[in-house]
Amino acid sequence: MLDQEKVDEFKLTIRGDVVGPADAQFDSARRVYNAMIDRRPALIARCADVGDVRQAVRFGREQNLLVAIRGGGHNGGGLGTCDDGLVVDLSKMKGVRVDPEARTVRVDGGCTWGDVDHATHAFGMATPSGIISTTGVGGLTLGGGIGHLTRTCGLTIDNLLEADMVLADGRFLTVGPDRNEDLYWAIRGGGGNFGIVTSFLFKLHPVDMVSAGPMLWPLEQATEVMQFYREFIVNAEEDLNGFFAMLTVPPAAPFPPSLHMKKMCGIVWCHAGPPETLEHAFRPLRRFRPPAFEFVGQMPHPMLQGLFDGLYPPGLQWYWKADFVTTLSDQAIAAHVDHGSRLPTMHSSMHLYPVNGAAHRVDRGATAFSYRDANWAEVIVGVDPNPAKKDSIVSWARNYWDATHPFGTGGAYVNFMMDEGLERIRASYRENYDRLVSIKAKYDPTNYFRVNQNVLPAASRAAGA
Repeated sequence: MLDQEKVDEFKLTIRGDVVGPADAQFDSARRVYNAMIDRRPALIARCADVGDVRQAVRFGREQNLLVAIRGGGHNGGGLGTCDDGLVVDLSKMKGVRVDPEARTVRVDGGCTWGDVDHATHAFGMATPSGIISTTGVGGLTLGGGIGHLTRTCGLTIDNLLEADMVLADGRFLTVGPDRNEDLYWAIRGGGGNFGIVTSFLFKLHPVDMVSAGPMLWPLEQATEVMQFYREFIVNAEEDLNGFFAMLTVPPAAPFPPSLHMKKMCGIVWCHAGPPETLEHAFRPLRRFRPPAFEFVGQMPHPMLQGLFDGLYPPGLQWYWKADFVTTLSDQAIAAHVDHGSRLPTMHSSMHLYPVNGAAHRVDRGATAFSYRDANWAEVIVGVDPNPAKKDSIVSWARNYWDATHPFGTGGAYVNFMMDEGLERIRASYRENYDRLVSIKAKYDPTNYFRVNQNVLPAASRAAGA
């Protein structure tokens, strides 16, 4: 039981608000994007500024509370919340400042990518992010940042110039190429292990309008489409991005009624170059075979970023399995077609996000994100609004992953992982893991920040914790 006197004192020290189980807004405040996650924190500190974050860290440490950090609340495994502990909620920290001359954007830790895209698009610029605009900036960035512009502009972390952080001991510092370089290295892919990032400074690119949208093919053609795609996307010009998907066509525009609820395969394209060069980029695709449906056209970049928001609103049940993939063999494709043809619900899907192009030009040791030699980040998601479907979507995703995992690299994009244990985390950082352990031991030796894809500090690791 928390000491109520201490809680009352804590409330007086912050400008935001502190929500507990007795408060009317508790259920809405504790809710996260994945409805499969249903946790009840002891307190939620909704911070208004950096001062609040420092006070929350101090309070959690003094009260010996388990602490979780919430930005956008999108984490698939529910790592933005916890039972019986303190959630440090940054969602009130929403500042975005664009410097058009320097081509940078300063982003507070509670922003979503929709907030960022809205601000930067007014200046005809963008920084690479994900594919759902309600995703939090913090979680996506700290895990690496894969999205529609990866082949063109690199990962989100490749565009991170500096960050402000609150450490486990309450210190505030800035990390960058010439300040606290070890932490700067670690937070570029190492997740929330090292502190709370209260603001990010990103490089911007002149991305305004894009040529984007889906192409769909009948499921019977999935083998041939995947075989074409595996060669095409690794050799395509870097202005062209496109992720492959196994999907069920939703019963909504722009899809024609004849395709509604049909299982199909598809590619969602994003061409960031001049529109007049699109058909040249697509020339090998046009020679391959026509899609059954095509909805590719010019649109503002934020429109593409929000294209799937309506299909995947907060409150769905999610179960994730993932791998990095370097080669799509015929055997791997056969496994994908087999399990992808058995999507259990309309929202369930498999995506292959290309992580080559500009992302390959960074050395695998230059950031904590080590899979610079992979060509795709694969994710299998069982999704449905109905809690009664939980067992079926989990079983399907696990069986799918069991069939395709032998063809992967061993590790996965940490933002696509559930709680899968230490060995899986080690496999996802490979030779970078030991360096992360040393940095964790330096800045968070007691593992205060452990509600994450946790890297154990050296002392804990030696003790077998």
